[in-house]
Amino acid sequence: MTQHPTRIYDLTVQVSGNATFQTQTVIAETKAMGDEVRSNGNVSQSSGNSDDQSHATVIDIYSLSNYYFGSKEVIPFKDETLADRVQRMKSNYAAHGLRTCVQAVILVELFKHPHLLLLQVRNSIFKLPGGRLRLGESDIDGLRRKLSRKLSADESGDGIGWEVGECLGMWWKPDFETLVYPYLPPNVKCPKECTKLFLVRLPDSRKFIVPKNLKLLAVPLCQIHENHKTYGPIISGVPQLLSKFSFNIIES
Repeated sequence: MTQHPTRIYDLTVQVSGNATFQTQTVIAETKAMGDEVRSNGNVSQSSGNSDDQSHATVIDIYSLSNYYFGSKEVIPFKDETLADRVQRMKSNYAAHGLRTCVQAVILVELFKHPHLLLLQVRNSIFKLPGGRLRLGESDIDGLRRKLSRKLSADESGDGIGWEVGECLGMWWKPDFETLVYPYLPPNVKCPKECTKLFLVRLPDSRKFIVPKNLKLLAVPLCQIHENHKTYGPIISGVPQLLSKFSFNIIES
């Protein structure tokens, strides 16, 4: 089946009063042969939540239209060359040892197909929401802090907690360059960075408040799968990590 190119457009939302603004959210719309994307064999539809006993292997996914998207003040990014970044990582490693990063896998439904939420930096770099842990910080606490900073109105997460689930996978950097591996190479005794991916389940409604210098995108899994050139090895490998789950699309 021939698939038409993905169309990406901005979403205008209503703010308090009559004011409107362009959010930093971008919705990826994929159509094939003039029809909406058809769900595959591991997608089901439901009008209610799945049973508790199947919670570990079933992911409830709610429509993108259930969620509110707004913007907030920019967050600063380091403006540095690759050489500067490598030198900074070397200095941090010498002082603190292994650098640990945590990232969130968050899914929504659009056109009856699971979409992954990604952040886009400078209109070029795609990232999963998350970031580096502080010294002594746990994986879950650190990921919740990063999600609140990048996707909520304030550091407290707008009063709503993040349901951080199981670790889906780990990626390793054997040195200070950009190459990452989904395993620790046997000849590497002292890895420089570990990135952990966690499943984060969304409630049926939520406010996403995104810094103005970031874009929040909903990208279909079928577009991400093995698309290393666009999304890199970590993001393009997410559909395989999710293959053990069934998707339960909750209709409003």
